[in-house]
Amino acid sequence: MQAAYGSSQVLFGLDLRLQAGEVLTLLGRNGMGKSTTLRCLCGWMAPTAGRIRFCGEDVSGWSADRIARLGLGLVPEGRQIFPNLSVRENLTAFAANRCAAREPWTEERVFQLFPRLQERAANMGNQLSGGEQQMLAIARALMGNPRLLVLDEASEGLAPLVREEIWRCLDHLRAAGQTILVVDKYVRRLIRLADRHHILERGRMVWSGDSAELAAQPELWQRYLGV
Repeated sequence: MQAAYGSSQVLFGLDLRLQAGEVLTLLGRNGMGKSTTLRCLCGWMAPTAGRIRFCGEDVSGWSADRIARLGLGLVPEGRQIFPNLSVRENLTAFAANRCAAREPWTEERVFQLFPRLQERAANMGNQLSGGEQQMLAIARALMGNPRLLVLDEASEGLAPLVREEIWRCLDHLRAAGQTILVVDKYVRRLIRLADRHHILERGRMVWSGDSAELAAQPELWQRYLGV
């Protein structure tokens, strides 16, 4: 896949494959093409070459809402919850059952995953802490029962204890068989969570491998990630 902003090409021959039940990461410094990749995947921009296939469909050029209805759930960078809706209203607004083969996510189930949200169910989004807003962003995406859950910097800006709670949630989702694509910078924690990893550098895939391979090559972290 290739993508560009006007005459400025950003992605060059990107080949990304994600199997059902896998957890995959996109790694790289800021400005290396991770956000553009997600924008193409979610339907916010169309690739200039190549195809995007999701659930057996060629979704290249589809609108974002059409791709979402097919089963893509996004936890966006910056959370972007509705500040003037309550926790319960944020969840209800996104409720849909797109994966009938699995036990569906319901309000009750997401409250079991995030008990703090149940305690704050009547609170408006702008009355929540940053960590609670991130929990709500994940819970809201799950209420759509996505076939693919995409998380863009879901642990960014969170206190260490809250961040670890988010990681525990993702561990639970992985164990339940949820297919997940993660963009994040905490390599050590991602190695424990994900099956495979891809590193982007200036819009090109420069390294791919599994967690054991990434753990064994810490020089990659400094070279491409600055860790």
